[in-house]
Amino acid sequence: MRNIVLSIMVILMFSLTSVSAGLLDDLLKGVTKPSKETQDEGTIISGLKEALTIGTDKAVKNVSLKDGYFGNSAIKILMPENIQKVADILRKTGFQRQVDDFILSMNRAAEKAAPKATSFFIAAVKEMTFEEARKILNGGDTAATEYFKGKTYNKLYESFKPSVSSSMNDVGVARSYKRMMSRYEAIPFVEKQSLDIDHYVTAKALDGLFYMVGQEEKKIRTDPTARVTELLKAVFGK
Repeated sequence: MRNIVLSIMVILMFSLTSVSAGLLDDLLKGVTKPSKETQDEGTIISGLKEALTIGTDKAVKNVSLKDGYFGNSAIKILMPENIQKVADILRKTGFQRQVDDFILSMNRAAEKAAPKATSFFIAAVKEMTFEEARKILNGGDTAATEYFKGKTYNKLYESFKPSVSSSMNDVGVARSYKRMMSRYEAIPFVEKQSLDIDHYVTAKALDGLFYMVGQEEKKIRTDPTARVTELLKAVFGK
């Protein structure tokens, strides 16, 4: 009888040990082997961040080049509407060069200020959550650009404006503007006009920058040749 009891106890202990080992093995599998869904999520957010980093870096570099704004008809900073009349009158009275100098100087100021955007875009990429990444991936052709606008526009404006102001001084925007306006105001009976140059150039510089970011995003989404890394191919090729 005693031997029978001992045998039953040994069998029970062996069975419990086997079950425990099986449970432990299952738990370890759950810890050490991430699910396919987890791996997919990691790939998605990594791919999005890589795409945004590449796209924004390229956009900033392009607009920062000489003629990055001035030579690009899509983002070239033109004469403000509220002083377009000034430009038209000056052109007719022989002061075309003053008008052209002013337009060129505004674009040069934007080109000089543009590199400041890089650090703000990098910070926005780092802060991106998985839910934001998924929404961007499933969004329209410029969903990431809209994300950047929401996250960075105000900060960029605050940073750009003094930089644009400084750049405008360096490239002679204020000087060109004053020269142009003095010519205009010397004409009898014309109505005086005013312009916040710093605000105008800053806003137009940001508009142009986000336009270019949007163009780069569209390329990555729609053009396979723009997916320059394996990760981009994996995420956007689906």
